[in-house]
Amino acid sequence: MVGMTTTRHFTVHHDGVTIPVSRGGRGRPLVLCPGLNSTRADLRELIELLRRDHEVVTFDLRGHGLASAADRYSFDAFRSDLFAVLAEPGRLGLSSPPVLVGYSLGADLAVHYASERPEAVAGLVLIDGANPLPEPFITDADLPEFRAMAEDPAMWRELGRARGTARQVLLSPQDILDLQLEMDVVRAGILDRYRKIDRPIHMIMSAAIAGGSTEGRVPRHNRLWRAGIDRLVRERPDTSATWLDTGHRLVFTHAREIAEIIRRHPADGPPPWAT
Repeated sequence: MVGMTTTRHFTVHHDGVTIPVSRGGRGRPLVLCPGLNSTRADLRELIELLRRDHEVVTFDLRGHGLASAADRYSFDAFRSDLFAVLAEPGRLGLSSPPVLVGYSLGADLAVHYASERPEAVAGLVLIDGANPLPEPFITDADLPEFRAMAEDPAMWRELGRARGTARQVLLSPQDILDLQLEMDVVRAGILDRYRKIDRPIHMIMSAAIAGGSTEGRVPRHNRLWRAGIDRLVRERPDTSATWLDTGHRLVFTHAREIAEIIRRHPADGPPPWAT
């Protein structure tokens, strides 16, 4: 039972930042990488559900949760956080290569890690990220809307209330917008990363990443999100996907469904789900 297991904590120091890591549960090893603006505390429900069947290692990215602030918040900087955590095999104490689970930005980080260390992972579950989009998600026409979202006063009031807690986010609105723009560049080349991975991959994707409206730019973004996964499956027919009828906050709104999908994810061999 989950309540009978012990959660262990340690920190990883690298690149001038301190990354807090936790490990708990029992079963097949799993490493969970959060995404932009999400912390271990935010993902608590999903983590506790996963610990029923897995020994779960998770951590906070720089500038998130209990991790320290940093001078830079680029994709490569976040990528280095994941690599630094996984470079601690003795402290992780995992009995075998883990299933690597990433949410949003964390999914892209997981693909980059697996493309360079395919022997070090048993498989990938990628939640609403790492999408090989056929064209940029943020065009010049979209930029004002994305800038407004990054500067949303309501969001920053909420983040302000979380300051000093395990849910804090230390990035600025400009940091977030810059990273969103950088992710379009990263995803333009991520298909090459997928070609280097010979492990099972299952995608868990939101059908309405941009919302449910039929007006404005929303339909384009939702179509583009699905087109990227269709492109991936054509390139890698052994990749499978589950689409949930919700938005990008699916890890919070559909934690139980996601945990069940991950529970059934195979550690080796082709994934059993139909796309």
